[in-house]
Formats: sequence, C-alpha cells, structure tokens
Amino acid sequence: MRVLIPLPARDFDPSEVAVSWSVLRAAGVEVGFATPDGSAAAGDPIMLDGRGLTIFGGLLRANRDARTAYRALLDDPAFRAPRTYEVLQPDAYDGLVLPGGHRARGMRAYLESPVLQQFVATFFALGRPVGAICHGVVLAARARSESGASVLYGRKTTALTWPLERSAWRLGRIARCWDPNYYRTYTEAPGDPPGYRSVQAEVTRALTSPDDFRDVPRSAPDYARKTSGLARDTAGDASPAWVVRDGSYVSARWPGDVHTFARTFLEVLREVVDR
Repeated sequence: MRVLIPLPARDFDPSEVAVSWSVLRAAGVEVGFATPDGSAAAGDPIMLDGRGLTIFGGLLRANRDARTAYRALLDDPAFRAPRTYEVLQPDAYDGLVLPGGHRARGMRAYLESPVLQQFVATFFALGRPVGAICHGVVLAARARSESGASVLYGRKTTALTWPLERSAWRLGRIARCWDPNYYRTYTEAPGDPPGYRSVQAEVTRALTSPDDFRDVPRSAPDYARKTSGLARDTAGDASPAWVVRDGSYVSARWPGDVHTFARTFLEVLREVVDR
C-alpha cells in the first residue's frame, strides 16, 4: 500500500505529520511526500521547541511522543526526497493524508496551491481513502469537483473547531504578544463577524448543510476531555480524540486527535485495498 502526504515547504504541524507517518510505517505502508519545489519540508519550529510560548509552551507545542516521531521522520529517505506537486499522479497512491499547520508564513502556499487542490479533487473522484486533519480539511474544502462544488459537499466532516482555534489564538496573543496572530492562518477582514475566517467557518461554507460539520456532541463520553484543548490522545488512549468517518473519508480536528485519526485512516485504507 502506498500513501501520499503532501506538505508545505515549511511550518507544517509536526504532530499531525510525524505521528501519522509513524503509524502508517509501523503497519508496513509505504509513505511518500510532496512539496512545492521537491525540497525536504520543515515543521513549524515553534511547535517543536516551544520557543516564545513562555509558560504556555507545555500546552501548545508538540508533546514528547510527537517530537520523538518527528526526529525519526527526519531520517526517512522518502521524507528527505519528496516529489513536487506538479508531477504527482493520483493513480500512484492508494491513500492520501492531508495534514495541517497554522502558521501563515508556510501554510498558505500549501492551502492555496491550485495544483494541489486539483490533485486532491482527482483523488476524491477516484474514491480512494483520504484523511484530513486540522487545516488539512481546508485544503479538501477548496478542492473542487467537476460540478464546481467542493469535494466535501455532501459529506460529513470535522476540522479545527472555532472554540479550539480561538482558545489557542487567545493564549498565543499573551505568550507571543509581538506576534499576536501566530495561531490564525487567516484573520477577519473589516466587517467580518468573529470567526468568519476560521477553519470551521470556511469548511462549513463548503458543505451541503451546517449540520454536516460534526463537532463533539455533549452526550459523547469524555466530552470534557475531548473539548478542553488540554488533553491529547495517545497510542493507548483514544478518549480525548474526536474523529469523523464518512465512507472512505476520515477527518479530525487538531494534533490531540492524531493517533486515533491515523489508526482510523489505516483501518479504512486496509478495508478499501483488501476489497
């Protein structure tokens, strides 16, 4: 089985990429990468070392498991020699993982690439497994089918919720007062209502109905852990995670869901490939 993880040149979320890669590689899946120019990508350094996050670094940066996975990822030959977006062929892969990241400096080129959006649209049309997490769902929402609608139109999905994005943004404005919008890839324009440029709002506008955006219901077990933004899942504990599956499409909200997200995507991949 072959899975592609496209990346920006820099500033991707190290947890969402490295943990997903680690889970897939441990299962024997061949994982390839792509970047805009074919050079090895670099994760968001602030998420790796907590630089400038003051007392909030322990809450906001990648945890120990993710940092360990990232160090291993850096030695992976496929990661060190990615393909370019332009040469990607959807038929060459059995699955596609779209990770996120929030730092505008690096992420916008990934989210706004017409070439990558077209690749994602073609991949969805093939009906093969796609996993998207956090801002990666924005990339999927911007990919257009032949009808002109988003490939997520008619699907159920989650993504980074506005409460989670807003909470990180508020903490970031305190911790990095000289860089107050570090946690917002897109900020509101004059006249926009609060949260209009958030991940949740953009993704929801691409869906058939606002009800197709799935957040954690209050009746869910471990609701408080799933929504606090303080608890992250692990290889052995899925209770803080919230992952939504719709057929061969899997989505999740943030790095705190990534272990469960990766395992769920792997399950879907095996189901589809083994048919």
